[in-house]
Amino acid sequence: MIYSFSNSGFRDPQTGVYNQTYFMEVFNREWHRHMRDHQSLALLYLCPHIHETISQPQLLELFMKQVQQALLRSTDLLARLDNQAFALGIFEVDDCGAHVVIDRLEQTIGDFNHNLKKQQHSEIEYELGGCVCRPNKDLYLETLFETVEQHTEQMRLPQTVEHRLIHL
Repeated sequence: MIYSFSNSGFRDPQTGVYNQTYFMEVFNREWHRHMRDHQSLALLYLCPHIHETISQPQLLELFMKQVQQALLRSTDLLARLDNQAFALGIFEVDDCGAHVVIDRLEQTIGDFNHNLKKQQHSEIEYELGGCVCRPNKDLYLETLFETVEQHTEQMRLPQTVEHRLIHL
């Protein structure tokens, strides 16, 4: 197999999705475009609890390929932030559209988990949450990321979070 260097700089080697550096560069550019065009966007965090074993060595890669396929628009962006979280940038989307994306992701993950159970493996637990906002000069990009991170962390706590999607 011949290794391609054409996209090695902006892809996560373990999962094949974009890396954090590339995501932040594109998201920043889109943030300013949405500000100029007065459009809303969504930032979602997906935090799967995957513990790969010898019997499931590429589980994270398979899982993320399914998630990537659930993003139907070519402008939607999926990237690995760290060992525990993935970010999804959903551009030119309103509240309704963001809910459609979340529902589709949850259906895809549910189907993936169903197939895992059929193979005698345990389900993948996860948190999926995010925020829809309309960028403006008074709202900082860092505020959006901090808000989504805090919201996703609250989803890990035992109490139930009422909404997967919040607004700024």
